[in-house]
Amino acid sequence: MLRALLAIAPLLLRKKRSWLLIALAGGGYLLSGGNLGALGNMIPGFGGGANSTGGLNIGMPDLSISSLWKEPRDILVDRVEDARDAQTETVEEFKTALEQFKAVTNFDGGDLEKKYNKLNSAFEGSEAAAKNIENRVDKVVSAANKLLSEWKDELNDYHDASLRARAEKQFDDTRRRADQLIAAMRNAQKRTEPVLSAFRDQVLYIKHNLNMQAIASLDEETANIESNVDSLIKEMESSIAEANAFIDQLLASG
Repeated sequence: MLRALLAIAPLLLRKKRSWLLIALAGGGYLLSGGNLGALGNMIPGFGGGANSTGGLNIGMPDLSISSLWKEPRDILVDRVEDARDAQTETVEEFKTALEQFKAVTNFDGGDLEKKYNKLNSAFEGSEAAAKNIENRVDKVVSAANKLLSEWKDELNDYHDASLRARAEKQFDDTRRRADQLIAAMRNAQKRTEPVLSAFRDQVLYIKHNLNMQAIASLDEETANIESNVDSLIKEMESSIAEANAFIDQLLASG
């Protein structure tokens, strides 16, 4: 592993953001007495320690392994893709939960408890998927801040006024699009909360009333739940389209 780090050192040294990680790695290597296994546990992103998550905790600089060799622009593209995929997964989970809810409310015989169990499982999948969106969007925000901060600093390195003006325009446009994308993702994520809350009430009611009479009383709620889920899906799909457009813009300007 040490030979591999030495081999890529010239490339890393060209990147200002790599100096901190190199310093930490070197210091950690000395403190560990040359034990690379211990070093892997000391620095997140290396090794396989219990606390190795690919990056430091929130609030610390991004020292994930990808920051060693990936440009901030590429990291942001990756994070946006992850958030977009999380939203796509959430759409599918909500569709499945709605189908299972309809299967219960349209129940006409058979094992009602089995249908409830499928509904509950689908609902839990929707909850987990919605929660994942928030985490992914937080990472988009972090990556966007890193890209824009470095980009803004480098605007001062231009000597040609015309080129600097063009770069500033690209910077302003990217910042605006990033703000717009993050707002769309946040709004879509927030829309999941009331839908999940209403869904949770119905799932709980069904759990406590596994009989035909109680199920028949949910006909009106079925229409409300379906309308809420359809509205949420449209918002998610709009946010997904926004993410795809942002990715295309970043790649085109790269």
